[in-house]
Amino acid sequence: MKGSTVLVFLLLLQALKAQYNFSELDSKLLQYQKQLGNNAVALVYKDNKIIYNKTLGDFTANTQAAVASCSKWFTAALVMQFVDEGKISLDDYVSKYLPIFKEYGKGYITIRQCLSHTTGIEGDKVGLGAIIKMSKYKSLEDEVNDFASKHNIQANPGVEFRYSGIGLNIAGRVLEIISKRPFDRLMQERIFRPLNMKNSTFSTDYERAVNPSGGAKSSATDYMNFLVMILNKGTYNGKKILSEAAVAEMQKAVTVPEIIKYAPPAAQGFNYALGEWVLEADANNKSTVVSSPGLFGTWPMVDIGRNYAAIFFVKTLLNDSRKEMYLDLKSSIDAQISSATK
Repeated sequence: MKGSTVLVFLLLLQALKAQYNFSELDSKLLQYQKQLGNNAVALVYKDNKIIYNKTLGDFTANTQAAVASCSKWFTAALVMQFVDEGKISLDDYVSKYLPIFKEYGKGYITIRQCLSHTTGIEGDKVGLGAIIKMSKYKSLEDEVNDFASKHNIQANPGVEFRYSGIGLNIAGRVLEIISKRPFDRLMQERIFRPLNMKNSTFSTDYERAVNPSGGAKSSATDYMNFLVMILNKGTYNGKKILSEAAVAEMQKAVTVPEIIKYAPPAAQGFNYALGEWVLEADANNKSTVVSSPGLFGTWPMVDIGRNYAAIFFVKTLLNDSRKEMYLDLKSSIDAQISSATK
């Protein structure tokens, strides 16, 4: 009897392992390895477990690297925690917390517009130049005050979308005012620690401003914990990080193609929600795949419709062709998920 029980267990284990065949994804990752910068990690999570884990080069799932604009997803989630707690409303004017914006004719910008890049404030196009320019500030307060006093208004708030580092940084500064705590500490206490993200930080190595829009460092394993929380509608390991309503609000598209005046090449053709792009939507325009790709090449995504999360974690700069590469890699995951559920 004992032998039969063990045999049945082994057969079940073998069947589970055989449920997915990611040989095509393996081949594509090797094909794209040079474009990925030779060092990369790919993780896929479904049904409460990692179903795919691939490393290329000397990069590991716990290697820390800058994630650039992938940071925006973290910051939006932190803002939504304050919304959940009733300490802030998405439709609050920024000037309620930062009076300097009213002084310079920018008093009607809302928190929601900050999270959706529709503030109307003129900014620099996303890239290394913008990152270098931001590094001149010694505090987030200095930088945000500069946005208020020295940046022109290109359009009325909510009318045009221009992707930049401005809106999320303003929102991050508002959280500092409300909590009387530094942004990086808030992120550690409220997002990273509860999600067991031990290799993640917004701290800077030298005297310069924290950057809520693009200053995070993380690892593939850590970021996957965040994605699992989003996939599970705000819950991670039984802990409520965000309400289900907050996660749903983050995933609602704010833009339509007509109002998008600037989007980086990696996201052109997509609509934007709050801190994340909408890669796919259903017939009712409800988001089914959301993502927050970064300048340095990392692509995290949550496929709500197929009920999985994935991340391609790298440390190299994006180029214009990589959107198609990542979507091609995703198509191989989709094919396996679909075939396994038939």
